[in-house]
Amino acid sequence: MNISSNTAKPGLKQWLTSDTPQSRWQAKCGRAWLGWLKFTENRLAMIGLSIVLALILVTIFAPLLAPYDPLAADLANRIKSPSAEHWFGTDQLGRDILSRLIYGAQYTLMIVALVVITAAPVGLLVGTAAGFFGGWIDATLMRITDIFLAFPKLILALAFVSAIGPGIENAVLAIALTAWPPYARIARAETITVRKSDYIEAARLQGVSNMGLILGHITPMCISSLVVRVTLDMAGMILIAAGLGFLGLGAQPPMPEWGAMVSEGRQFLLEQWWVSTVPGLAIFIVSLGFNLLGDGLRDVLDPRGGD
Repeated sequence: MNISSNTAKPGLKQWLTSDTPQSRWQAKCGRAWLGWLKFTENRLAMIGLSIVLALILVTIFAPLLAPYDPLAADLANRIKSPSAEHWFGTDQLGRDILSRLIYGAQYTLMIVALVVITAAPVGLLVGTAAGFFGGWIDATLMRITDIFLAFPKLILALAFVSAIGPGIENAVLAIALTAWPPYARIARAETITVRKSDYIEAARLQGVSNMGLILGHITPMCISSLVVRVTLDMAGMILIAAGLGFLGLGAQPPMPEWGAMVSEGRQFLLEQWWVSTVPGLAIFIVSLGFNLLGDGLRDVLDPRGGD
């Protein structure tokens, strides 16, 4: 058993690092393996990856990890300091802060995921269309993008949520509304650099339509830069979502959203510091994790932007 396993590992490693791959799949796997090796050399990036993976695991296993019901009030134990019974103490209604923190990770990850799957495709489509067609299409789409970029993200999100009403769904729409313009800019720049390439002209001569060129040949070239930017922007998305929750425009009580938890505990900050400080630290750690992960991905996927 040991001999066979020892001989299999070098064979797989040799297959991944071969200078002459025999198939496209082997070449892709080799590039992914080399990228992973480079990523693991960055200790800060690995710390960021660990934080993000921990957030995902906490979200998945929240019912098993939370020691108490995050919504159950216990006025007899309100504002209890951290102890063996309640590791992070209790809030003004006697709810266990650790349990609310664990369940709050679900809302944080959900907001980030919904914003990414909403804003990134919109920005990618707008940017590739503008860069590919040029002319009045490019001018029109980019001026619309500039209008959105002219407003600070938080101010624009606040205005949008104030207009349509508070709620976690509206908060997601508001953050997505402010997140797509940078992705459009990146996709446009990448498209302009490749739209006159030989392989694009060869595909055009083969009868590939404009939409086929954009979706099949240009969009894949923009993915790596877009992934890096999205990962780096996740920290900002979390902060905007927390800001909306803090102002009462995001998740509504009694949902255990981290920004709302900070807001609920601000009146006890001087004496019962843990009520606001613990969810605030959670926001800080998760935001830091996404930033570190984004820096590591930038070094691997976009070496030009790593300096």
